[in-house]
Amino acid sequence: MESKVVKKREEIQEKDKWTVNEIYSSDEAWEKEYKELQEEAPKLKEFEGKLGDGKTLIEYFEVNEKISRKAEKVYIYAHLRSDEDTSNTTYQAMMNKIDAYMAEYATYTAYVVPEILSLPDGTIEKLMNEYKELEPYKFLLENILKEKPHVLNKQEEELLAAASDCLDAPSAIHNIMTNADMKFGNIKDEDGEVVELTEGNYSSFIKSKDREVRKVAFEKLFGEYKNFENTLATTLSSSIKVFNFGAKVRHYNSALEASLKPNDIPLEVYTNAIATIDKNLSSLHRYVALKKRLLGVDEMHMYDLYVPVIEVPKERVEFDKAVEMAVEGLQPLGKEYLDIFQGGINDGWIDKYINKGKRGGAYSWGGYDTKPYVLLNYNYELNDVSTLVHEMGHSIHSYYSRKEQSYYYAGYTLFCAEVASTTNEALLIHHLINKETDKKKKLYLINQELEQIRTTVFRQLMFAEFELYTHESFEKGIPLTAEDYNAKWHELNVKYFGPDMVVDNDIDIEWARIPHFYSDFYVYQYATGFSAAVAIAENILQKGAPAVENYLRFLSSGGSDFPVELLKIAGVDLSKPDTVLSGMKVFEQTLQNFEEMIEK
Repeated sequence: MESKVVKKREEIQEKDKWTVNEIYSSDEAWEKEYKELQEEAPKLKEFEGKLGDGKTLIEYFEVNEKISRKAEKVYIYAHLRSDEDTSNTTYQAMMNKIDAYMAEYATYTAYVVPEILSLPDGTIEKLMNEYKELEPYKFLLENILKEKPHVLNKQEEELLAAASDCLDAPSAIHNIMTNADMKFGNIKDEDGEVVELTEGNYSSFIKSKDREVRKVAFEKLFGEYKNFENTLATTLSSSIKVFNFGAKVRHYNSALEASLKPNDIPLEVYTNAIATIDKNLSSLHRYVALKKRLLGVDEMHMYDLYVPVIEVPKERVEFDKAVEMAVEGLQPLGKEYLDIFQGGINDGWIDKYINKGKRGGAYSWGGYDTKPYVLLNYNYELNDVSTLVHEMGHSIHSYYSRKEQSYYYAGYTLFCAEVASTTNEALLIHHLINKETDKKKKLYLINQELEQIRTTVFRQLMFAEFELYTHESFEKGIPLTAEDYNAKWHELNVKYFGPDMVVDNDIDIEWARIPHFYSDFYVYQYATGFSAAVAIAENILQKGAPAVENYLRFLSSGGSDFPVELLKIAGVDLSKPDTVLSGMKVFEQTLQNFEEMIEK
């Protein structure tokens, strides 16, 4: 019988820990470099007022790179050490120290963008013609200049910066209200035990096999949101007004443009995604009808949506077995990719297991001069294999872009980041489904894939459609009340889930639960990123080596161009509806496969 006691950090074997000691051999070495950073960083202020001179501008970029790379290492080491064991006070202090310092550090270069933008028109272009040493910074400088119409003068920018904390109030109020003040009461769990319902444990109740437990949790949770609907409608409306105010002040035509244009993402990427999903809702309606049949219910309610329709016994997957499964699943990516993957596993990229005080969840993180480390809390489940390939997808993306790009272009946007991790997941699930011979396990895996597309593409684009409606209403001067939000949400649920779903009135208030609505036009990126990844995976499976070559070129491009342009290298054009359509096609094919297997 295996012990359920969580090990202390020092009880974990060295081979199962990441090699963070390669960044600094000791905490003293970190301290020494931290002091050097404090002495060197103020030099960055000395360039203020002199960036109109070509030689000075080149020197600024060189000095800034040298100091930034040092700051990055100091910052990352403290954070990784602190995440290993959050109860270790030495590393907590180290992290707090560098966090506080980084706020000061940011002020040393705050003048750079405003100063470049305040130079007379044509100055930077002229300097780029005169000094070929500025060529490596061309995209960086052009990116700054393109923002010129939307950047205000120094006093106005300072005023906006000073007001930013107040302008974040709607989100802060929503957060504290839904996480701290709202109480959802007690419910009985599957064993008849009385348990307090919280936002945290709601997800396990809504998946309960006991229908009464699901129904009560659903009604209690949304009932409490309903009690505060007018306040929650006011916080959401205030947040939308803030985004529209920001767009207007910065001379954009809409909040959507203000959100997408800085990354050069065409507005059609957003509107096409919604239009495409609207034309392809029939497959989601079919899935709901099938789920209703498999659950054996007379009526399918909103609280029946998350309950698993296929149950399989849990299997214990050892870490080495997970690596084996991952390598098999990622075979289509070719030898070079797999060598890097295996190399990362053997070379101390990964911190594998749970230990006392270790930060939860999983991530990939590192700097230009460190390994692309991965934090896992490996728990021997099938899902952990998926997490492993997901995070290694990020890390190998970072590995390629740091190897091929200069420091300034090694980072990449969120828009591209999720593609590298999700492509790996898509290849893995495809492999696991094809390889599985046990009918029940195969059905379980297929259903997992269907659920992932339902929640990542359909659900997020329903959110995106709601968001567009709310912003456009305010832009037209139409104020929205709780009643308006509820009516629109109900209408969208009816449209998306189709005739076999009873859309309970309780769900009408669900919009009030979504914190992402306080980050404008954010959620659509989950759907576009997932669709792009699915399209890339399909390409790789069908075309082999040429598609892999293009994909590796995309991974190697870092942030050297705008996201939509970079994805074209991998064979995906997000400005055309085809990409979201490929996500839909995979859903359609997977659903057909699922239906046929059930009929057999």
